[in-house]
Amino acid sequence: MSEGEGGGYWSRKLEQLGIELPTVVPPLANYVPAVRTGAYVYTSGQLPMVDGGLAATGKVGAEVSPEAAADLARTCALNALAAIDGLVGIDSVVRIVKVVGFVASAPGFNAQPAVVNGASDVLGEVFGDAGVHARSAVGVSELPLDAPVEVELIVEVEG
Repeated sequence: MSEGEGGGYWSRKLEQLGIELPTVVPPLANYVPAVRTGAYVYTSGQLPMVDGGLAATGKVGAEVSPEAAADLARTCALNALAAIDGLVGIDSVVRIVKVVGFVASAPGFNAQPAVVNGASDVLGEVFGDAGVHARSAVGVSELPLDAPVEVELIVEVEG
């Protein structure tokens, strides 16, 4: 079976990698975790939530190291995949189309792409060629709840 043909391929790949998708993070305001329109699913921005709380707070380049922030971006991407799984099932993913990463940046910090690589790398591990995507990595002054990073995904899905 080739990538993206359903039949549990992505679920098996996650299992092989030892990655367990987290529980879908409940919305913090008036929105839903993910929306499908046509062949695409758009996730809401996902924070690095673990077991109902932020894994870290602060600005990258001050309270949070770039390396720690990349790990947090990975967590955000997994939370986004959980939102997709909850809406349409992870095995319906055809490809990752776009990743948008927001990095709460201390003054002078300009390595946002390296931080968002944490999300891009895990998507590549899971989806291989189907995980190659367009991307934006944006530095911002503040994120909700003082989160260091936020990630949203656009994915193409079957049917």
